[in-house]
Amino acid sequence: MSRAFRCAAVFGKTRQLSRIQGAIWRINNAATTSAILHVPSYSSTVSLARRRYATEPKQAPGVGTVDKHEFQAETRQLLDIVARSLYSDHEVFVRELISNASDALEKFRYTLLSDTEKALAAKDRALEIRITTDKPQMQLIIQDTGIGMTREELVSNLGTIARSGSKQFLEQMKSENKAGEATSNIIGQFGVGFYSAFIVAQRVEVFTRAATPDAPGLRWSTDGSGSYEITEVKDVDYGTKIVLHLKTDCREYADEDRIKAVIKKYSNFVGSPILLNGKQANEIKPLWLLEPQSISKEQHIEFYRFVSNSFDSPRFTLHYNADVPISIHALLYFPEGKPGLFEMSREGSTGVALYTRKVLIQSKTENLLPKWLRFVKGVVDSEDIPLNLSRELLQNSSLIRKLSNVISTRVIRFLQERAKKQPEEYEAFYRDYGLFLKEGIVMSNDPAEKEDIAKLLRFDSSKSSDGQRISLDEYYTSVSAEQGDIYYLAAPNRVLAEASPYYESLKKRNALVLFCYEPYDELVLMQLGQFKNKKLVSVEKEMRKESQDASNLADLGEGSMLRSELDILIPWLQEQLKGKVAKVKATTRLDTHPCVITVEEMAAARHFIRTQSQHLPEENRFALLQPELEINPKHTIIKKLHSLRESNPELAELICKQLFANAMVGAGLAEDPRMLLTNMNNLLTKALEKY
Repeated sequence: MSRAFRCAAVFGKTRQLSRIQGAIWRINNAATTSAILHVPSYSSTVSLARRRYATEPKQAPGVGTVDKHEFQAETRQLLDIVARSLYSDHEVFVRELISNASDALEKFRYTLLSDTEKALAAKDRALEIRITTDKPQMQLIIQDTGIGMTREELVSNLGTIARSGSKQFLEQMKSENKAGEATSNIIGQFGVGFYSAFIVAQRVEVFTRAATPDAPGLRWSTDGSGSYEITEVKDVDYGTKIVLHLKTDCREYADEDRIKAVIKKYSNFVGSPILLNGKQANEIKPLWLLEPQSISKEQHIEFYRFVSNSFDSPRFTLHYNADVPISIHALLYFPEGKPGLFEMSREGSTGVALYTRKVLIQSKTENLLPKWLRFVKGVVDSEDIPLNLSRELLQNSSLIRKLSNVISTRVIRFLQERAKKQPEEYEAFYRDYGLFLKEGIVMSNDPAEKEDIAKLLRFDSSKSSDGQRISLDEYYTSVSAEQGDIYYLAAPNRVLAEASPYYESLKKRNALVLFCYEPYDELVLMQLGQFKNKKLVSVEKEMRKESQDASNLADLGEGSMLRSELDILIPWLQEQLKGKVAKVKATTRLDTHPCVITVEEMAAARHFIRTQSQHLPEENRFALLQPELEINPKHTIIKKLHSLRESNPELAELICKQLFANAMVGAGLAEDPRMLLTNMNNLLTKALEKY
């Protein structure tokens, strides 16, 4: 989907929600405005939602009497908007109706426990949600055994859009200082969830009976077109039953398997049992709300496989609860299996689902964790997250960023703990997922976070055995405080790292050097810049920084060429390599190698060669790199080259080009090493002429 199309879609959704909120505001304020101005209502045939309904009788009618009410005009329009535009996916109506049923059960349970003096009917009934599918009749029935509704509550809760009975219940509990753990299971907020039924239903019937002695059974029905009816009926169970007469194109929701899949996706962790055609459909417990000590390894494996839709087991488990600075219940898993190709791509979505009060809001929440933590699987449940009207999309707020920061910081600290307490297990994790940690350093804009992630990195070093990795912390503590830099060397493997010309001088000084075998390691360390108070410096840059101009070298060392010979050879080399090297100079930092190439930023130069140099002509490439050739005046090849310059200039020229090409390969700056073969074959042919 193009960016423009996505923006248009988001703008359309925002505009639609604004229409909904505007309509709700006008409904709720119409009566107030009319009273202030002392003017009659807009129409004698259209009653105002705030005044309830003009046709409501003074006394409750008897059994069989139809009590008819008109929806207000804007309410009809609002119903249409809810049914067509508010929810991004039709199936969420099941989530909304189950959430309402769960709230009804929680209200009954709370009233039963907190108000022992209040008379309640059938106190010992099973508290559950029953769902029945009827394919032949194209019906879906959702029933609860909860608190039920009186006639007044039917008019108030179902006749007035955006009036949440659950929210009113919570506010009442708070005003009475009774809110606590029991009320934390109440889900409803906005008062529009019930109307999601009109997404799939052409007609809706509600049968309800309040949980008080002698309460009558009531039937509420409407086709959503303009009015609804309330009728007193017999043989209604305590609680509420919603019968959806499905539209023809929504008949799939009368299928048991379809409803079972939706329950598993959205409402699997609702606190009360959900019985689908007599069988419990929500058997997995919301482990993130349980005490960590009470959860077995087998339960974690089962839950991990459920939330990740995979067949491996979790390598590490992070169970995290916090109340400040934000309410969080998190259960996060670090996979045992290696990442797949889709996870390696940054286009892949994060694997953490967002719940609020055990009801799914988003299965893959983009802003909950940074992209580099997309390998983490699990659940985050927070009562504090700001949701919009459809309870699907997160509002863009500082609270969401705070939630993301808290979880990310906790994940980093958890991995640091695993590295200390379970080093072998962490090493195995790092081999599989170290790339994601390095991505985190590159993508983060927070220096403190970069350094925290950097504590998780592991590298081979010049003083450790092959395969034994050390951390930056271990490097920091093992060198003297006077050493201001942390040295690292990029090479394909340990053999080439130890044989690198750039490592020779540091090896003589017995300096500790980190070996980076992955192509992007040096870019990561370059992005990091420093660790604690020490700079991260590549050995190539160290060599270029400390190298002195040949004219300033007072002592070239025993067995070296004469200064006068160098003064002749260096200009000749510069002429032969004109357009390729910016400068040729002598160095005393080499022992076994005849020469070496240095550039100002070797890591950036290598990245440039790998990704962009193929689009540039050779002369432009060298002009950008500005390589310097440093020669070893004690090496046999350099000495011989000086004498061949006059005795066999053709051979000397071939050797000069080969030395430069070899040095470029050693620096990792050769675009294609196969280009060496032509010059190498010519050199061999010339060298073997006398034989």
